[in-house]
This record gives sequence, C-alpha cells and structure tokens, in this order.
Amino acid sequence: MTPLSPWAVTIVGVLVGAACGFTVRRARLCSFGAVEDFWIGGDTRRLRIFGLALAVALFGTQLMVWRGDLSPEFSTYVPSALAWFSILLGSTLFGIGMALVGTCSFGSLIRLGAGDLRSLIVMMVFGAVAYATLRGILAPLRIDVLEKVAVAVPGSVQGDLPSVLEWLGVGDLRLALGTLVPAFLIGAVLIDRRLRRSPRLLIAGLTLGLGVVLGWWATGVAIDEFALNPRTQSLTFVSPVGRALYAVLTTPVGLFDFGVGTIVGVVCGSFASALFDAEFRWEAFDDHYEMRRHLLGAVLMGGGGVLAGGCTIGQGISAGSMMALSWPLAIGGMMIGARLGIAFLMEGSIRNLFIFRR
Repeated sequence: MTPLSPWAVTIVGVLVGAACGFTVRRARLCSFGAVEDFWIGGDTRRLRIFGLALAVALFGTQLMVWRGDLSPEFSTYVPSALAWFSILLGSTLFGIGMALVGTCSFGSLIRLGAGDLRSLIVMMVFGAVAYATLRGILAPLRIDVLEKVAVAVPGSVQGDLPSVLEWLGVGDLRLALGTLVPAFLIGAVLIDRRLRRSPRLLIAGLTLGLGVVLGWWATGVAIDEFALNPRTQSLTFVSPVGRALYAVLTTPVGLFDFGVGTIVGVVCGSFASALFDAEFRWEAFDDHYEMRRHLLGAVLMGGGGVLAGGCTIGQGISAGSMMALSWPLAIGGMMIGARLGIAFLMEGSIRNLFIFRR
C-alpha cells in the first residue's frame, strides 16, 4: 500500500468528520445530552449508543494493535506515568463547561454547522484557551505543576490495561478484552427494543466508532513515515481546535493534519444534514447573561479539555479504544462536572446532587 501523504491524511480527516457530523446531527446524539438524560431522568439510551461507538472503536483498534499494525505508545493516551490530578481536575472543569454551554466541543461544531453563531464564539474562545494551555502562557502551569502530580505505571510499561495485566503475569489478554468488552457493550444496546428501532442512533454510534478506527489507521498505519511531524491520533476535539486556530492566524502548514481535517468535516457534515432536513437557521445569543454563560463554559472546556487529555470523544472513545488507564478518571470527572453544572443551572444549588429525578 502506498503511504498516505499529510494532505491525504487531512482529506481522510475531513471525510471522517463529515460522516460523523452528518449522522450525529441527524440522530440528535449529544454527549452532554446523554449525561443529562442519565443524571436527571435515569435514561441510559444515548449513553449506550456511545457505548456502541466505543465497542466498534475498541474492537477495530485492538485488532490493529494485536496484529502489530498500530503502536499505541505513539499516541498521547498511554504514557508510562498517569497524571491523575490533571486528568481529574481537567475533566471536571470540562464537564462543568459542557453544562454551561449546553454541549461539548464536538456538539458545538455540530451546532455551528447548523447556523448557531453562539457556537462560533464558543469555539474561538475554546480554541484560544486550549492552545494557551497546550503550548502558550498556561503551558508551564500545566507541565511544571499539575502534570507533575503523577503515578508511574507499574513496571514502567505503557499506560493501557492489557500492558499492565501482562506485566502482572496474567498474560496477553489484549485480543480477549478487545472482543469480550465490545460484545458486552453491543449487547447492552441490542437488549433495548427502543434502540433496536432507532436506526439513526445506531448509525451515528457505528459511524463514530468506525471514525476512531479510521483515525488510528490513517495516522498510525497508513501514514508516510517520512511525513513532517507525524502524529498518531484519532477523533478528539480539543487540541485540534487550538492548532487549527493557531494555523489560521500564523501559517497554513498546520492545517495539513487529521485532527484539523475532522473539525472542518464535522462542520460541513452538520451543514449538509441541516440543509437535508430543512433545519438550517441562524441563531445568536438571547441576552448578555446567556453570552457570559457560554463564554465561561468555553474557557472551562478549553483549559479543562487539555488538562484531561481530551474531550468526551477523545477520552471517551479514542482513549477508550486504547484501553488507556486515563479513561475511567476522565469519564468519571466529566460525569461529575456535568452534574455539578446541571445542579447550579437547573436546581440553583448542589443539594441532593446525585439524586435521580423521574
């Protein structure tokens, strides 16, 4: 197979993002909406669709790793030291930011494609804060303070579950885990008759999962090894937004990137979906209170997303597909942060914070 050049990898990113943006918008699938359904109404249907996406991504990714085609250590999700404090703090801040904005960074891109100008402002602020935390003025605080609070992975192996289990002498369970866990997650979807009768949700979940697999393939398997600054990555919507904003303001060379391509693709796919459903319409802030809430949420998501190592898609599905040790910390922090945000926005207090309402 001829290796993919950087521009070809970017095109793959655009196509993957467009497919995800189109199907996810049509299905009304939203990670914050799924968390809100769970915390407020005890409804797990949309969460289980994200479980379906994780199942597809996990099986495809671990199959490539098991075959020796993909090397997890070249991704950012499996370092030999787990920066647990940064991940917990960042994911909690990201969850609160989601509640304030009403969706995550991925959802904001989908809203933008459908004509929501509020999301344009959110993503500009989000990208600026994310890049400042990644490489700018806030980077020293992240690197020299927050990420210094870390725990070394036993045996100094890479930070994924199969590697740790193998070091403990349990054996190589990568393929077994990469098969049994997806089977359980898929079963949790198929057991629900309402989900079996929701083709749009099922297609959206399958598309997200396949998108993650294609991301790992394009950047970790098919990429030209002599490409400039090759980066093994998959779907995530935090650092690519910051890098895209920086590239637009400085040099277009940075635009040749899978992650940047997915951002463009998601917006385009959502735009096509909105036109297809005759639902495209311009929207703006209702008042200055709504604007302030969105701006604060964008700041929390931008900084928190970088500290957490990804968003609900990046940590929730891409890192999950690697069986990264950071996954449960990040998902737990985002769930708690979202619940905190919901409590303040809808209930006015944190009393009875984790009581389900039906």
